[in-house]
Amino acid sequence: MSCFGGDPNFCPECGNVLPLPGLHDMVTCPRCAFSIPVREFSSQNIKSTVIFNALEQSAVTVEDEDSELKGAVIDRRCSRCNKEGMVYHTRQMRSADEGQTVFFTCLHCRYQEKEDS
Repeated sequence: MSCFGGDPNFCPECGNVLPLPGLHDMVTCPRCAFSIPVREFSSQNIKSTVIFNALEQSAVTVEDEDSELKGAVIDRRCSRCNKEGMVYHTRQMRSADEGQTVFFTCLHCRYQEKEDS
């Protein structure tokens, strides 16, 4: 007995999205191996559209050349030029239950360091 039903674009056994019908006689679910004949899709009309955002509404901004030097300045000594003063920013590069990664950039020589916290 099927748990999922309704939309023929989804597998009735596991609910996964079915691939588009191809050259084969059967469409097979990549998750649970459920198969359905291609003729079941013969009455369907598949249509897709792509909508682009207007350029002035785009959230993408052009960064200037000193964008990596913006941020909080801390008293940390650069391991390359041995001068004080670095800026930092943090990113969650690993899984959520692990600490953040801190990126440091020297104000003087622009050397970048990484520290996993």
